[in-house]
Amino acid sequence: MSLNKKRIVLPVLILVAGVGAAVTLIRLRPPAETRPPAEFAPLVRVVTAKTEEYPLFVTTHGTVRPRTESSLVSEVPGRIIAVASSFAPGGFFEKGDVLVSIEPRDYELAVTQARGALAQARVTAEAEEKRAAIAKEEWSELGRGEGSPLTTRDLQLAAARATLASARAALEKAQLNLERTKIRAPYAGRVLTKTADVGQYIAPGAPIALIYAVDYAEVPLPVPDDQLAYLDIPLDSPASATGDRPLADVRLSADFAGARRTWTGSVVRVEGQIDPLSRMVSLVARVDDPYGRRSKGDRSPLAVGLFVEARITGRVVPEAIILPRGALRDDGRVLVVDGENRLRFRAVDILREEKEDVVITGGLAQGETVCVSNLDAVTDGMKVRTAVAVEETP
Repeated sequence: MSLNKKRIVLPVLILVAGVGAAVTLIRLRPPAETRPPAEFAPLVRVVTAKTEEYPLFVTTHGTVRPRTESSLVSEVPGRIIAVASSFAPGGFFEKGDVLVSIEPRDYELAVTQARGALAQARVTAEAEEKRAAIAKEEWSELGRGEGSPLTTRDLQLAAARATLASARAALEKAQLNLERTKIRAPYAGRVLTKTADVGQYIAPGAPIALIYAVDYAEVPLPVPDDQLAYLDIPLDSPASATGDRPLADVRLSADFAGARRTWTGSVVRVEGQIDPLSRMVSLVARVDDPYGRRSKGDRSPLAVGLFVEARITGRVVPEAIILPRGALRDDGRVLVVDGENRLRFRAVDILREEKEDVVITGGLAQGETVCVSNLDAVTDGMKVRTAVAVEETP
């Protein structure tokens, strides 16, 4: 075999031998072991569903107003000669306190004149009674039949008695006008504004101050129509309009004088109409002794005009499950972890969604495990690993 043929045949033999060896190794290799793909199980936080009594609350806001606000006026004309020290904006007074004094001299003279006229009328009436008695006696002896009222002096006696009654009324009115020179407080209250002072002449009916009562304060609280179901208030009952008894407890709070202050009161009345713009019902809360004048402790005043936040106590749900807000999915369902650590979608009955919690009244049972982790991709039956959420740890 020539040299050129060896150069061609030898590489071909080597290639054939290599292919044969490779085929032999492939045929003699053991079969590959197949394994199912590993299932990924994410770690999720869970809480255990627990049934409990849950008191409902309604949160709203309102502005404090006095229960009574009055314009203080004078019933008689005259010049102001004195005012009380409390007769100033912000001053407190008690019922019956003399706030303003009007010059009484003219009214004292009127009382003296009325007393004189009454004494004269009394003498005239007594004299006329004696004349009438004598006239009737004479007529019974000398006259025939029934005498006329003029003859028996019945008309003169009636006129004298009418004059006496008029004199008594004139004296009573003169005394009343004299009393009215002392303008007294109609109730315990506080001065809001005043428009008159010492030396000023005032006419009857002229306002001299604006005052308001301080025995208790009121706060109108607008409540949305859909939240009235959370309150145990009889909206259609006469008791809801009288204010005679408390309908619900309320807690008021506000930032005042550099600190957070709180007051307790009661809802006592439901106002008579629904606001046509906001479609809200206004409940009226009452706070007794808003300025703490009868309180022995150090109590912050609930000042008129203060804007407060109100928390109204509603009805109690006997069996409810409270879950963190994160347990609720966007579609209104929750994820329950079953006994095999798999997620299951569950439709629930949602009573109320709070800022941090959700109140569930149906669809879950006591002791079930609920996922509260925010998972992006979830499928029904997905395997998970669980860890107790912070809400349940001591």
